[in-house]
Amino acid sequence: MVTVRDPERASDPVRRRRRPRTGSPRRLMGSEGGMATAEYAITTLAAVGLAGLLVVILRSEEVRGFLLNVIRTALSLP
Repeated sequence: MVTVRDPERASDPVRRRRRPRTGSPRRLMGSEGGMATAEYAITTLAAVGLAGLLVVILRSEEVRGFLLNVIRTALSLP
C-alpha cells in the first residue's frame, strides 16, 4: 500500500508541531544521573544498619555460646 502525501498539509506549521516524538525514552524523560548516587547511599546506610545489628547480636553471651558449641560439634565429628 502506497501513501500519497498531501503537499498542502505537509507545509502546515501546526501539523509539523504535532509530529510524534521519537528517540530514546531516557532522552524524552530527562536525565536520571543522580538516581544511582541516591540509591547507592540508601543501600550503604541499610548495609551499615544491618552490620551494626549483627554486631550487637553476636556480642551477646547466648549467641557466642551457641556459635562455640556449633564449632566444637563440627570439629569433633569423625
